[in-house]
Amino acid sequence: MTDSASTPRPVVDLIAERLTDALSPTALSVENESHHHAGHMGDDGTGETHFAVDVESAAFDGLNRVARQRLVNRALAELLATRIHALRIRARAPGET
Repeated sequence: MTDSASTPRPVVDLIAERLTDALSPTALSVENESHHHAGHMGDDGTGETHFAVDVESAAFDGLNRVARQRLVNRALAELLATRIHALRIRARAPGET
């Protein structure tokens, strides 16, 4: 029998949860791109090291691209230090394409 409390949650779920808590997004997509990087630098064999996020949030209104990425990175700081090797970010304010 497996103890579900000790089973690590998928990184995709952790990313979505932390971005939702920090940015209250109006749209959020998180994609695991690790399979594209299998055997490359940063691949730890877990299949959960490389991700892409597309996040729309009013928190980005009036901010430039770098400031938006900093907000995302701040929300994911612990995961970036421990479980995420690479993160591709698309951050936009509502109404932007």
